[in-house]
Amino acid sequence: MKIHKEGYKIILVLFVLLSLLNVCLYFFAYKALLFGLILAVSLILFCVVVQFFRSPRLVYSGDTSNVVISPANGRIVVIEEVFEPEYFQDKRLQISIFMSLTDVHINWIPVNGKIVHSSHQKGRFRAAYLPKSSMENERSTVVIERANGEQILVRQIAGAMAKRIVTYAKEGENCQINQQMGFIKFGSRVDLFLPLDAEIEVELDQKVSGNCDVIALLK
Repeated sequence: MKIHKEGYKIILVLFVLLSLLNVCLYFFAYKALLFGLILAVSLILFCVVVQFFRSPRLVYSGDTSNVVISPANGRIVVIEEVFEPEYFQDKRLQISIFMSLTDVHINWIPVNGKIVHSSHQKGRFRAAYLPKSSMENERSTVVIERANGEQILVRQIAGAMAKRIVTYAKEGENCQINQQMGFIKFGSRVDLFLPLDAEIEVELDQKVSGNCDVIALLK
């Protein structure tokens, strides 16, 4: 299993700490039942963290000209027309994807184009599935402009356990589907803000795969 680069340091530190804990218990406070319990918990915790930072090879091979590809693995929790106040300051279609601890946490570029805006906003760390998390939680905002001038906004949102958002997208760079946009460490959410005439291809509570499933078709 391939591990994402964002997990290298965390996995190494966790391995060292758990190893030291178990070695100390074995040599200085050995009790068979206690040692066996701590060792089992350590192995489970280590496997969970390694699984969280897995980096599967996900490639979209279809036509990329007018599609919006899912920027994240997870479950669709919002499909609605909203007023987007931070960047567009007008009405957009919002599609939100909630990522649980068991989902791959890589974020992907959803459309081909050019990055015209990239910013980070500090905020709270409420549960990412709550509606207000889109505007109140720690978040990063990326706006991609397509060749026809149409703009798509992608927002990475921290959750109750997500304390670090990593965004690779830089203003002025060209971007395309199959390119990683960033990574959110532990439970989180990604919002898409699309034009009102976009044709939505997903439903509420649907599970989607990042960089694989089509979220919408653009006119």
